[in-house]
Amino acid sequence: MKYQVGKVGRVVVAKFEDKEDVLGNLGSIVKKEGISAAVFYLVGGMREGKIVVGPERDEIPPTPVWKNLGESHEVVGFGTIFYQGNEPKVHFHGAFGKKDMVKVGCLRENSATFLVLEAVIIELSGINAVREFDPALGLTLLKL
Repeated sequence: MKYQVGKVGRVVVAKFEDKEDVLGNLGSIVKKEGISAAVFYLVGGMREGKIVVGPERDEIPPTPVWKNLGESHEVVGFGTIFYQGNEPKVHFHGAFGKKDMVKVGCLRENSATFLVLEAVIIELSGINAVREFDPALGLTLLKL
């Protein structure tokens, strides 16, 4: 195990409106504000999204199982943002619900708001973490 100790910095509250790109806007906010490390919470609605719901089998490198939201869903979840090179890399896991169906997974692509989505971004000061691609695992991972 590796870890670092930091402090809570600024807090940003954002409201995404219908059809806005969730992952892209989170990245834009931290880049504009000069935030190099953050955690965030999301709550609201999503109309689109492509999520990974686990590996096909327990093997390395994993083959992801993809699911499309394809329609409006309620969403709640938690994520982190650290830089990969010069770009912020958003990692978000959430629960996505519609009627009596709930999916839990890692949002990776096509993230679009349905009606409204709220984000609370909490800056992590004193943390020198980045994301780097691990070719053996085929994943972009946190490096401390």
